[in-house]
Amino acid sequence: MTLSEALAALGRGDTSVSELVASLWRRIEELEPSVHAFVSLGDPEDLVRNANSLSQRPLRGLPIAVKDNLATLDFPTTCGSRILTGFRPPFDATVVARLKAAGAQVQGKTNLDEFAMGSSTEHSAFGPTRNPYDFDRVPGGSSGGSAAAVAAGEALAALGTDTGGSVRQPAALCGVVGLRPTYGRVSRWGLVAFASSLDTVGVLARSVRDAALIMSIIAGHDPRDATSLPLPSQDYTQGLGEDLTGMRIGLPREYVPEELSTEARGLVERWCEAARDLGAEVVELSLPLTEYALPTYYLISSAEASANLARYDGVRYGLRVMGERVAEMMAATRTAGFGREVKRRIALGTFALSAGYYDQYYGKAQRVRTLIAREFEEAFAKVDLIIGPTSPTPAFRIGEKEDPISMYLSDVFTLPSALAGLPAISIPGGEVEGLPFGLQLIGPRLSEEKLLRAAHALERALS
Repeated sequence: MTLSEALAALGRGDTSVSELVASLWRRIEELEPSVHAFVSLGDPEDLVRNANSLSQRPLRGLPIAVKDNLATLDFPTTCGSRILTGFRPPFDATVVARLKAAGAQVQGKTNLDEFAMGSSTEHSAFGPTRNPYDFDRVPGGSSGGSAAAVAAGEALAALGTDTGGSVRQPAALCGVVGLRPTYGRVSRWGLVAFASSLDTVGVLARSVRDAALIMSIIAGHDPRDATSLPLPSQDYTQGLGEDLTGMRIGLPREYVPEELSTEARGLVERWCEAARDLGAEVVELSLPLTEYALPTYYLISSAEASANLARYDGVRYGLRVMGERVAEMMAATRTAGFGREVKRRIALGTFALSAGYYDQYYGKAQRVRTLIAREFEEAFAKVDLIIGPTSPTPAFRIGEKEDPISMYLSDVFTLPSALAGLPAISIPGGEVEGLPFGLQLIGPRLSEEKLLRAAHALERALS
C-alpha cells in the first residue's frame, strides 16, 4: 500500500493506524535482520497511542522514516559515524517539524553512508544496508537505508538527502521513487552539513503521488536557512493525471553512452516511445560538459566537507579520545571517529583549498560548475525536461567497487543536475539483469510541478 492509498483507506474507515503500524512491523521483523535499513526504531505501541491525537491532521499519525543525518529530537542523529555515536540533537530539523505538524510521526532513523559520503551505503559505521531485491547487492547511497526501507515495505515513505544523487540513485537501485527538489526549495536547517552548496533534502516513496504529497508538506521558505528561497509551498499533487501533450523532452546523447548495456538502451528507447504516446515530443540534444561533472563535484563537495567536518573535534559533543594535549586529543578523536571514505574526502578537500592550489583546483571547479549550469539553461530554452537513466547500471554486489573512482561513476548521470541546483526525479523504469533500473527526469529550476506531472504520467504508462 502506498502512503496515499493508506490515507484513503483510513479516511474510508477500511483500516486503522494500528493495523498499518502492525503491518509495517511485521515486515521489519521479517526483513530487517537481512536488509538493515534502520539504525534506530521507535516503539510501535507509542506510535499507535500517539496517533489518536493526530487523526484530524493530513497525515493522520502515520509513521515516516527519516535519514540519520537529519536532526530529530526523539532519536539520536549519528550520520552513520562513530564520531557522533549517541548524539541527540535538542531540536527537530525543519522538514521533520513540518511532517510532525502535518500529523506524521518519526518511525525511526535510516542507515546511510557516513556523513552521506558514498553511493552504496557500505560506508556506515553501523554496517551496510542490503538491497531488498538481492541481499548480496547494495541499495545505492547515500540514502540507501531510506530507499531500502520503502522498497522492502518497512516504511510507507522516507526522507533522504541528495548532494550528488543520494536520493535518486538508491531510488533507482531499489525500484522506488526518489525526488530531489530545486536547491533552496526545501529547508536545510537541521540537516548535518556535508557540502553546503549542494545538500538538498528529498523524498523516497512508493509512488510519484506520495512524493508530491510529502513535497507539499516539507517545501516552503524557512527564515532559519540562509539558502532557503522566499517562496511558499504549494499542493504538488495538483496536475497529476494529465498527459504530456505539448511537452518537449530532451534525451542527451551523453546519457546514453556506448558503455550502457544493450538491455538498458532498450529501456531508454521504451521510455521515449512512452513519452511520445503520451503526447510529448522527444528530441536528441547534447550536454558535452557532462564528462566534467564528476571531477568538478568531488573537488567542490570535498572542499566544503573539509570545512564542515572541522567542527567534529571531540570538544563539544560526540566521541572523545583522550590525549595529553588538546591537539593530540583532536587528532586521536578524528582518527578513531571518521571512516576511510570520509578521511579520503577531507584530505582531498583540504588539499584543494590549500595555499597555492586553491585557484588551480577549487576555483577552477567553481568556474566549470557555472558553465554546467549555463549549459542546462541553454538546453531548457529548447526543451521542457530532460530524460535519461538515473544510474549507468543496476545494483552492484556488496564489495564489488573497492576502487573509489568506479564507485563515484555510479552517480555520473545525477551529478550534473546537482551541480546546477536543478530538481530531478527517479522513477522505476523497468529491469536490467532482473534488477530495478531507474528513469530520471530533470527540469529547470523551480519546475517541480511540471516534473512531477511528467513523472506521474510515465509512471502509469510504464507500470
